[in-house]
Amino acid sequence: MSILIDNNTKLIVQGITGRDGSFHTKAMLEYGTNVVAGVTPGKGGQSVHGIKVFNTVKDAVKETEANCSIIYVPLLFAADAIYEAIDAGIKLIICIAEGIPVLDMVEVTRYAEINNVRLIGGNCPGIISPGKCKVGIMPGKIHKQGSIGVVSRSGTLTYEVVQSITSAGYGQSTVLGIGGDAISGTGFIDILELFESDPETEAVAIIGEIGGDAEEQAGLFVKNKMTKPVFGFIAGKSAPPGKRMGHAGAIISSGKGTAESKITAWEEAGIKVLDRPDVFGEEISKYFKYNK
Repeated sequence: MSILIDNNTKLIVQGITGRDGSFHTKAMLEYGTNVVAGVTPGKGGQSVHGIKVFNTVKDAVKETEANCSIIYVPLLFAADAIYEAIDAGIKLIICIAEGIPVLDMVEVTRYAEINNVRLIGGNCPGIISPGKCKVGIMPGKIHKQGSIGVVSRSGTLTYEVVQSITSAGYGQSTVLGIGGDAISGTGFIDILELFESDPETEAVAIIGEIGGDAEEQAGLFVKNKMTKPVFGFIAGKSAPPGKRMGHAGAIISSGKGTAESKITAWEEAGIKVLDRPDVFGEEISKYFKYNK
């Protein structure tokens, strides 16, 4: 089983006629994702990789009954694109754009919440349920269908963890990046809750990084609510205080959000914290060898 996306997902690509939108639409189609429409204002009636382009999300949803949208719209228009998808009735939105202004994200995430819409991102690699559906920029070939759920704040580290799990002979139920900006839609706890409820997810890999307290809060959830084993990695151990490292949300301020504090919180929660992302497969193998 998988969470959020599967064979029933009907996807709209907002910004499909742009360079990135076109490139990744082709990759998603090749993976087997059911891309039903694209949207670019003023370019309705065109076709990209055989996919019909509409002027508005509302028109695309009316004709295709789409239930998911991915946003490859340029940064300055990304928040408006999210609003448009929400107003058109889309219930799952994945935003790739990085660096949407914090105030815009505060407002748009609240709007998504009151409209019962799940927003993933911005600044995320997307979601993949291996063998079923890929919505995002992840390299499909390293993923394998299986029972390990993966949730991460980092795109590239996610790929390394996935490769490690796949190489060890295990697959993934769903792999999801929540995004590395200071404000994002869906958080760690939301996804951990879904994995805990998914009968075919047997264990979870979580990748965090410095900055904020999302990892500490996730640790409390794992300690109090989860019954499945959780393996974790925190990036940014050597980051100097006050300097942003890669992501907008990855910054240590006033001694808070350090790798050490997050690792301690996770260890106290019973999460198996690993030193490197490339050993997840090995550690998961050891766990199942002695616990099954």
